[in-house]
Amino acid sequence: MNDPGRRILLGRIHGAFGVRGELKLESFADPPERIFRYQPWLLRDAQGRERELSGAHGRETAKGIVARFPDVDDRDAADALRGAELWVPRSVLPPPGPGEYYWVDLEGLRVETVEGAPLGRVAYLFETGANDVLVARDDARERMIPFVTPDYVRSVDFDAGVVVVDWDPEF
Repeated sequence: MNDPGRRILLGRIHGAFGVRGELKLESFADPPERIFRYQPWLLRDAQGRERELSGAHGRETAKGIVARFPDVDDRDAADALRGAELWVPRSVLPPPGPGEYYWVDLEGLRVETVEGAPLGRVAYLFETGANDVLVARDDARERMIPFVTPDYVRSVDFDAGVVVVDWDPEF
């Protein structure tokens, strides 16, 4: 979590928006338009080439986030960025509030039951609409645990590197 070189995927470019060089962005920020606060970005294209990008701005529309990048002036230039990812250093994100977590900070933590039975490590989390789900993975299996506190997720201890859950290891 405190690794200064750690990067976080903050968004992805889905293609051109209109003919004047604007881009459709998928933002993983919450709320989505907050993505513009965390610049400069590291722009990584589909071939893995990277470059720093500053000065992007945009707006939220009914169809999602629309952005304008410096030096992208037409539809062809915007469409050439389709699939590129927007990364930032983890250190630029503000600290989460009490009882809040960045999902990326949970990834890799050990997952144990309240009885101490190991369930693997946090592989990733995802939204379902009803609640978020923590995916714990070990060599043998993958478990999907509702990220509902305190019902299923009892504690998160970054110092010990563990998430304690009230979950049946056989489920």
